[in-house]
Amino acid sequence: MSDLFSHRREETLRRIAPLADRLRPRSLDDFVGQEAILGPGRLLRRAITADRVGNLILHGPPGTGKTTLARIIAGSTRAHFSSLNAVLAGVKDLRVEVEAARERLAHHGLRTILFIDEVHRFNTAQQDALLPWVENGTVSLIGATTENPFFEVNKALVSRARLFRLQPLEPQDLRRLLERALADPEHGYGARQVAISPEAADHLLDVAGGDARSLLNALELAVETTPPDGAGGIQINLAIAEESIQQRAVLYDKQGDAHFDTISAFIKSLRGSDADAALFWLARMVEAGENPRFIFRRMLIAAGEDVGLADPQAMVVVEACAAAFDRIGLPEGLYPLAHAALYLAGTEKSNSSLGFFDAVKTVRQARRQEVPSHLRDANRDGAAFGDGVGYRYPHAYAEHWVAQQYLPGSLQGQVFWQPGPLGWEGEIPCWSAGCSGRPPPKGNGSTSCAAASGKRPRSAGSTGCWCWRPTPCSGPSIRFRPPVRGRW
Repeated sequence: MSDLFSHRREETLRRIAPLADRLRPRSLDDFVGQEAILGPGRLLRRAITADRVGNLILHGPPGTGKTTLARIIAGSTRAHFSSLNAVLAGVKDLRVEVEAARERLAHHGLRTILFIDEVHRFNTAQQDALLPWVENGTVSLIGATTENPFFEVNKALVSRARLFRLQPLEPQDLRRLLERALADPEHGYGARQVAISPEAADHLLDVAGGDARSLLNALELAVETTPPDGAGGIQINLAIAEESIQQRAVLYDKQGDAHFDTISAFIKSLRGSDADAALFWLARMVEAGENPRFIFRRMLIAAGEDVGLADPQAMVVVEACAAAFDRIGLPEGLYPLAHAALYLAGTEKSNSSLGFFDAVKTVRQARRQEVPSHLRDANRDGAAFGDGVGYRYPHAYAEHWVAQQYLPGSLQGQVFWQPGPLGWEGEIPCWSAGCSGRPPPKGNGSTSCAAASGKRPRSAGSTGCWCWRPTPCSGPSIRFRPPVRGRW
């Protein structure tokens, strides 16, 4: 009697199951998309055909076929196939499955494949409980996850499994699924008179964004809620399609790959001075609900790292926009948010501040780093040891500058900061041992520092001058001098 009721329940579930579930492929030949891993001759296809799948972790966005692929493996393998959902299962369920797998292996020599959907939902203890049985071969694991397994799955499990990434389906793949759903008389709408206009089909394919489940759910909603016409047919036009799939789903998880990938694309667009791309990725983050304060923090970093001293005001602008956002709030606060992004994308760029890390590397490697005697504090040991003797006070000289040694003796000539030719940095004069005369006024320079190539850097007692440069100063022969306020 229980078998009879179970059969009826299964029949009812199959009858009322969503279209996306009814149309799941039953074999590799029916599987649509993912040619990179399932095309003819590919490793995963060969492994499934030979029933030598081993441990797998399938990861990728929703609606790309991870669970479907696991079910195809279940239907083609000679091993026993068990499945768990990590959202509902716990360590106790794992132990039950493992014990059953041990008995099948001991009594019947039958292997067990354990499929765990949403495997990233298992906590560390649950994943650790599974590890010994995967390692000794009691069970072969197939895990499915929408997250990056390198961050969300036990490293020991990852190292024992082959990882396959499933990509969003291409438009031509989605179109095949749409046509199959309309033509299949058993699982789709082939037994009903359903017609969909080209514009409606194109809209569904576009907004689905590579998600087969989203496409089929929208089609099902459109068909099931549209009354038939006088001839008994169901006509799906563009208006119905737009209502059935109203908004493209933004794939974005604040703790997952989409979060880090999107902010990475945003920062790289700012660095590359592509204002349009920066606005697109900014809009994507805002639309997905990203915290604008996080975006402002990243823009402040970009102002220091990628804009730098080519435009020292960049950091001031971003900080002012962040303060304005805090005062205004949403939605009007989106104006200063966009303002900051566009300013960073449009201004000059320089990463010369990275010279600091060259200095850090030198500090860690250089053996002798003594402070030169004339730079030491004269207030404590000046009388006894001569500390501070010989120091030249720059304000006592013309233009408040004088040549003298500031680096340790062993590091004389070392260059850490190399300003670029753009923006504020491009206006900084440089000293060259190959030119003569005083620095020309801003905008009237004609002497190039390039002539100083191969010369020694300026030090106390050497001759030379500061020259205006139409080309960037570079190389160990050049020393830089910041502009005097109000003069350059």
